[in-house]
Amino acid sequence: MALTGRAALLAALGSLPVGILAPSWSGILAINAPLTLAIMCDYALAAPVRKLQFTRTGDTSVRLGEIASVELTVTNSSPRSLRADLRDAWPPSSWLSGTEFGASRHKVTVPAGERRRLTTKLRPTRRGDRDAQRITVRSYGPLGLAARQAGHHVPWTVRVLPPFTSRKHLPSKLARLRELDGRTSVLTRGEGTEFDSLREYVPGDDTRSIDWRATARQNTVAVRTWRPERDRHILLVLDTGRTSAGRVGDVPRLDASMDAALLLAALASRAGDRVDLLAHDRHTRAQVRGRSAGELLPALVNAMAPLEPELIESDARGMTSAALKNAPRRSLIVLFTNLETAPVEEELLPVLPQLTQRHTVLVASVADPRIAEMAKARGSLHAVYDAAAGTQTQAQRRLTAEKLQRHGVTVVDATPENLAPALADAYLSLKAAGRL
Repeated sequence: MALTGRAALLAALGSLPVGILAPSWSGILAINAPLTLAIMCDYALAAPVRKLQFTRTGDTSVRLGEIASVELTVTNSSPRSLRADLRDAWPPSSWLSGTEFGASRHKVTVPAGERRRLTTKLRPTRRGDRDAQRITVRSYGPLGLAARQAGHHVPWTVRVLPPFTSRKHLPSKLARLRELDGRTSVLTRGEGTEFDSLREYVPGDDTRSIDWRATARQNTVAVRTWRPERDRHILLVLDTGRTSAGRVGDVPRLDASMDAALLLAALASRAGDRVDLLAHDRHTRAQVRGRSAGELLPALVNAMAPLEPELIESDARGMTSAALKNAPRRSLIVLFTNLETAPVEEELLPVLPQLTQRHTVLVASVADPRIAEMAKARGSLHAVYDAAAGTQTQAQRRLTAEKLQRHGVTVVDATPENLAPALADAYLSLKAAGRL
């Protein structure tokens, strides 16, 4: 039983005159006995809550930052009308801070033998699976003095997917891809490109592209057009170890890497390449293999959604072995990791030749824009110290990148908002040069 504020107010109002005019036990009993009887009757007339039936429908997935709607149907099979307050509890990260109270609580009236549908709006602030918790129902009697209360567990899971904010860059990267692919007036040729078709020579064409045999068979000069090779294999390797947990701005490095990986996967699948995913630290955390172009992005976002950084050092040797197992023939291996000096020099560099011997390797790293701001700081003693620390950090990252480049690795080091387009440009440059 739960007493309401109305019952407490009536008890106080009734006891006040007795206490002032004729304080006695009999006076208090004369006031509170009818009130107690009314409370018991009100409790008995309240609709039972343990017999209520609940079912859920609605969204099972939502992108981070968007709103998901989960509908809860309440069925009242008792002979009494239900007047209740209902709390649909979810984890705190299911709403923006400060909005969970209003979003999770509902007032509902369900006549006997009928049902009502309630909608809970979720706006998650973190990736991953959000599981519904207990539903708490407080059913009030007709006088509003007492209530029955009980909890029910109605399972439902909403998977919060990566937001893929870099998809705004996809149209411009696809336009560049069409240029490389020979479908516009701009035609490029790289060392590893494939012959596409013949067309008539126009001033400005590379004379090395003239097809003399075809020219001899017709009255005009014919030139070959080329397109980048298709059906290349790209393996995206996400380092989910300790360094991926560091926050840059408002998001972890891992989330920025995921966003860049999604843009690259979307671009590469449009280019006719095959894309796989491997998430690894000391163990394989997620894997996507052999998906068609239409299935690729849904499979990637579902695999990435529950990933969280592990606060352990990544095993570069095990990651390399897993990458080689997933890339049996020549591939582009894109490793998303941090350019910290110690992990790269002690773990990655010793095993890097195993990758570069057979594959093209590209390292993508999330840079902190705060470091660049610190390096430019001046005007006070603290600012000078910040500038020295920022400059030293930048120099160490450049030195680490140069060591990787000496092993034939392409390095992309950019801030979270610039990493995805910079990585896509690096992929297009490799494709144009025929290095895939």
